[in-house]
Amino acid sequence: MDKIIVRGGHALRGTIPISGAKNATLPALAATLLTGERVHLSNIPHLKDVTTMLELLGQHGAAITVDERLGVEINNSGVNNFRAPYDLVRTMRASILVMGPLLARHGMAEISLPGGCAIGSRPVNLHIEGLRKMGADISLDEGYIRAKADRLHGAHIFLNPVTVTGTENLLMAATLAKGRTTLENAAKEPEVSDLAVFLNKMGARIQGAGTSTIIIDGVDELHGTQHRIIPDRIETATFMVAAAVTHGDILLTNVDPDALETPIQKLRDAGILVEFPEPDRIRVYCPNPLKPVDLETSPYPGFPTDLQAQMLVLNSLAKGVSQITETVFENRFMHVSELQRLGADIRINGNMAEVHGVNSLLGAPVMATDLRASASLVLAGLAAHGSTTISRVYHIDRGYERIEEKLQALGADIQRTNS
Repeated sequence: MDKIIVRGGHALRGTIPISGAKNATLPALAATLLTGERVHLSNIPHLKDVTTMLELLGQHGAAITVDERLGVEINNSGVNNFRAPYDLVRTMRASILVMGPLLARHGMAEISLPGGCAIGSRPVNLHIEGLRKMGADISLDEGYIRAKADRLHGAHIFLNPVTVTGTENLLMAATLAKGRTTLENAAKEPEVSDLAVFLNKMGARIQGAGTSTIIIDGVDELHGTQHRIIPDRIETATFMVAAAVTHGDILLTNVDPDALETPIQKLRDAGILVEFPEPDRIRVYCPNPLKPVDLETSPYPGFPTDLQAQMLVLNSLAKGVSQITETVFENRFMHVSELQRLGADIRINGNMAEVHGVNSLLGAPVMATDLRASASLVLAGLAAHGSTTISRVYHIDRGYERIEEKLQALGADIQRTNS
């Protein structure tokens, strides 16, 4: 099993390109099922989750051509299998996103209940309830969601709580439904907005994406198109934190600063200098001691839960005491015990972590528990004295493209081994 070894103490310096957003790529790939015409997607990151989604589309009957430089072309005219099997779905929660498109275009879908990171309960009941309101007949049997519908119809759906994948699934299903669908309390994430842009290019009629109310007027069919996936804001912010904890100087290219207003403000509060030399570039450098920052995770445009673990590392090296409150997932502090092995002083009280800054971290063997936790351990290893060995790094391959190569290009002493 692969491990990553990090020998810390090197200030990261240089220029690095940010990859396309995983959380925009996965729903876009699922959305290609809504048409039988060719669709071309570019700026696709090379990630395990993306590979899994392509495998899932392939077993549904999609014809897929991958060009590592140009992107992915998908032709779903030959789709003839509407079952998403457990062996694929168990590894990636976003597999549930094929349910809405299959049901809307083909009138049936059979989806294994999804898996993914063990970071707390993320039920699919809102997907099911919304599709039922749109006329689907849905049953749960032997671990599968079985859905049928002659044709979905428009409905008024209130999502409580806010759900990103639920918003995306229902948004896709509504594009081919008869009549108007209104999604209230919809997720506002940039990835949802990017999906709406893509769908509108395919001929959908969607208004309000990026707000809490999305209105979709169904059409009879969608057509092929081309679309470039937006930059990954979580990868961007992770590298910004890497610059901070190593007191480095990094220029990030192919970024979208507008999608990072809240994290950027928190990083500036921590004493990090952030500049925008060009609209799609961010320079991050940190010549001064880090300051502790309090934060609370919340849905966009709040502070992302996917950056909570990285900010724990930053606060662990800041001068003073800080509090980080996790409101999105109830089981997302599993990385704390591993950070403590490196010398972090973090105390958990319910959904709040109290962080007492230390002068330095010391390398040690640690184990990744989920995708973002693995990123936090890499960051901690970069800042620590000595060598840090991170096991179970298959998690990091689900969300970060060639992370060791990118960090090596910035001067990090990091390598992957399967010993």
